[in-house]
Amino acid sequence: MSDPVCRIFIHGLESSNKGTKSVYFRKKFPDMIIPTFVGTLPERLSALDEFLLNQWDIRIVGSSFGGLMGALFAMENEARVKRLTLLAPAIHMIDLVPGNIRKISVPVHIYHGTEDAVIPLAEVETSAMEYFENLTFHKVEDDHFLHRTFKTIDWNALLA
Repeated sequence: MSDPVCRIFIHGLESSNKGTKSVYFRKKFPDMIIPTFVGTLPERLSALDEFLLNQWDIRIVGSSFGGLMGALFAMENEARVKRLTLLAPAIHMIDLVPGNIRKISVPVHIYHGTEDAVIPLAEVETSAMEYFENLTFHKVEDDHFLHRTFKTIDWNALLA
């Protein structure tokens, strides 16, 4: 018998598990892990490791800073991660992070708004092409929070 699917949503730097995306996922995927992360990046990554201890077949959704966290977790635990969906991820900062930064072949879907005034689209796209070998990059007419796009994404397929 295989282990159950594990789904987790990792919010952005100044958000929590009470934000709009968290509320949406809690309603649509009641079994999804939706914690609140606080502290420095190392503290948040340590907490993420704890939440995903002994979990396999993991589907990660990471938003903004949570996208950076999800990418770093996948780089350290590639065999355990089934898919990454990153929303306007702060992966342009990945070179500033100590650790096992390397290319991964996990399927990665990125959604990034062309009107994002917080995370630079061009830098994210460059980093994504460098580190993700199985990348689908969606440039959408939207802002950093993906207000127009978020609910139109096929979450059932991405989190299956």
